[in-house]
Amino acid sequence: MTCPLRALALFAALAFGLSSFSPIAAAQAPSTPSPNSETFAVEVTLTAKTIIYIKGNSTWDAAFETLQDAFKSLNSYLDKQGIKASGPAMTIYVSADDTGFSFQAAVPIAEEPKEPPKGDISIGKSPAGKALRFIHRGSYGSMDSTYEGITTYLDDKQIEAQDVFVEEYQNDFLNTPEDSLLVHVYVPIK
Repeated sequence: MTCPLRALALFAALAFGLSSFSPIAAAQAPSTPSPNSETFAVEVTLTAKTIIYIKGNSTWDAAFETLQDAFKSLNSYLDKQGIKASGPAMTIYVSADDTGFSFQAAVPIAEEPKEPPKGDISIGKSPAGKALRFIHRGSYGSMDSTYEGITTYLDDKQIEAQDVFVEEYQNDFLNTPEDSLLVHVYVPIK
């Protein structure tokens, strides 16, 4: 259930300028548009949202489980504080290398809590500005092919992206059968 090279492929292409980087990908999810499809990339403008998040780090082999644990902790905090989400949960990837990645597991909220969170939980803003939106349907483990397609698309179109990207989960990341995930991947562009 892990996808050890998907984020690395994107970060390698974006951060290190590796135009020919091509990871070994899982079989492409049949309902994910191909990089040649007109609907593969859609330009959007992201609006900064107030988010409550947990920072974390993970190895590629433990990615899915680490993110699930982070969202469980975050949801537990939100429930205890009576804070309601105002949009889909998201993972904001802030750095990556050969061994793993750093992230923020985040949930948008309508207003900040009366008392600031303590410990691992923080309040912040989600990325804003011009971005490309890509859609992935299927298991988290099959996202390798989606990220490979994103990397190819950016390279072919000579698009320069920022060193961050966002996965926004259109269905419940914790309770949706993994092969039924619907994920919007946002790549902020320079």
